[in-house]
Amino acid sequence: MNEFSHKITASRPVIRALDEAAINRIAAGEVVERPASAVKELVENAIDSGAGRIEIAQADGGKTLIRVRDDGCGMTADDLPFAVARHATSKIDGSDLLDIRSFGFRGEALASLGAVGRLTLTSRAQGAEAASLTVTGGDMGPVRPAALDRGTVVELRDLFRATPARLKFLRTDRAEAQAIADAVRRLSMAEPFVGFTLRDVTGGGEGRVSFRADAETGDLFDALAGRLASVLGEDFLRNALPIEAEREGLRLRGYAALPTYSRGAAVAQYLFVNGRPVRDRMLVGALRAAYMDVLPRDRHAVAALYIDCDPRLVDVNVHPAKTEVRFRDPGVARGLIVSALRHALAEAGHRASTTVAGAALGAARPEAPAAPRYQMDRPSAGARAASYMAQAPGFAEMADDWSARIDAPQDVAEDAPTAQAAPAERLPLGAARAQLHETYIVAQTEDGVVIVDQHAAHERLVYERLKRQLAEADVASQALLMPEIVSLAGPDRARLLDAAEDLSRLGLALEPFGGDAIAVRATPAALGAVDARALVRDVADELADEGESQAVETRLLSVLSRAACHGSIRAGRRMRAEEMNALLREMEATPLSGQCNHGRPTYVELKLADIERLFGRR
Repeated sequence: MNEFSHKITASRPVIRALDEAAINRIAAGEVVERPASAVKELVENAIDSGAGRIEIAQADGGKTLIRVRDDGCGMTADDLPFAVARHATSKIDGSDLLDIRSFGFRGEALASLGAVGRLTLTSRAQGAEAASLTVTGGDMGPVRPAALDRGTVVELRDLFRATPARLKFLRTDRAEAQAIADAVRRLSMAEPFVGFTLRDVTGGGEGRVSFRADAETGDLFDALAGRLASVLGEDFLRNALPIEAEREGLRLRGYAALPTYSRGAAVAQYLFVNGRPVRDRMLVGALRAAYMDVLPRDRHAVAALYIDCDPRLVDVNVHPAKTEVRFRDPGVARGLIVSALRHALAEAGHRASTTVAGAALGAARPEAPAAPRYQMDRPSAGARAASYMAQAPGFAEMADDWSARIDAPQDVAEDAPTAQAAPAERLPLGAARAQLHETYIVAQTEDGVVIVDQHAAHERLVYERLKRQLAEADVASQALLMPEIVSLAGPDRARLLDAAEDLSRLGLALEPFGGDAIAVRATPAALGAVDARALVRDVADELADEGESQAVETRLLSVLSRAACHGSIRAGRRMRAEEMNALLREMEATPLSGQCNHGRPTYVELKLADIERLFGRR
């Protein structure tokens, strides 16, 4: 049996001290996972130095060259040997490891990079001469005079030359270059007042600029908006909601996109804590919970959120790469994100993303170039009314099944529709003008056309009504004839019992049953016949993972969503004018009505100018 064991040896192992080179290579394995990790560490050092402009160059995906130049405070010749020594740093004095206000603080990055590659550090502090130092495979060379105007240049060549086995685990040059670009983009979003330039110098020379973000000006929100527009694109900013909230010492700011502006993967979720980019499970879970009711499971929100707080309220020293954090009270941070985002989404009302209209126009755009364009004046409201009256006989001759015109009631004067139409068209979703194929409502706005999916829109309205009813009263429970006894591990049982009061409001009644067991006395009546054992285990797993469970609420909302779907106006039903206008008005007054329960848009708005371009009028 021993021959198959990786740990058991025939002789007693001898404890020995590792040499300095091995220690540095092991530490480098934790800090420098790939070229992007090296870029991240060096750029963070540049930001900590007070740089206003940072230039990054990489060759062959960072495998042969990484160079970072900044205009920060720089270092003197005497500082350079300490800068590449392990656990030497200017950012903390070691007296308080909770009050950390810089990106770096461990003093490991430069020492680790020097242990696995050829590191050259050139720097100049104000009032001092420039100096340079080279470290190759952990061996430090002498400090030499150098030529440099200001700041620091760090050049890393032949990454992992001292640990060639690590090179085999790197991906292609293109994939590593993309990872470097992603790291730079994230750091540029964290520091909008700093300019960034990333160059690919593979093959030598000046190379090409693969990313550039100039330093922003103005207040923080304006600077964030400008930086996010340059990094994520103008489309994101046009379809994003500003977020600002505060709770118990934590302040949340940033932008979150509308549900209809979503992605197929969680690749556009950017979270920052005290300016530090993080990939924290708890924060990602809070973002997912905030969009739980408006996005399908296969879609992911787009957001850039910044949490600022006293450094003592969050521990950043829990991961070698400093990408995870621990809040002193994670429930407050989670609740802040969920409540702020849900409030912003509700405030957005019926708003849907502009990309929906762009996709519709793209589908309608002709393949071949249009005929020579001409400009045509739009008729006035009076001219339109006169034209409609002149064409009325022609409409009247059309078969009812093909006529989508909405006629005014017989007892209304001929000029009344014109008087009423103008104010109606100034409403956000306009006035109903037609129903097409008994499925789509066409409404006219002041400067365009709105096409509404009547079933999807009404489904969201009914769903929101059912949710309000659910929130106004405790959920009805269904007592089990025989209690379901569920055995759980001690921590899971304790967490469930701590949350028992909240779960009872959702119709799930739990009681201790001695030992490691819990008795399930009742389940939510709306769920019907349900596997109580599986439900309780799902709740326990979610409590362990995120500290809060949405499992019961999610299932209840799923039931309400299905009920709303079955109780909504079906496609194929002919609607009267007043019904269509009533639906439009209710959409305008209902939060989240821009998307249905499954995350699809409920309407498309086309501007008249865009429609005119389709016909070559502009």
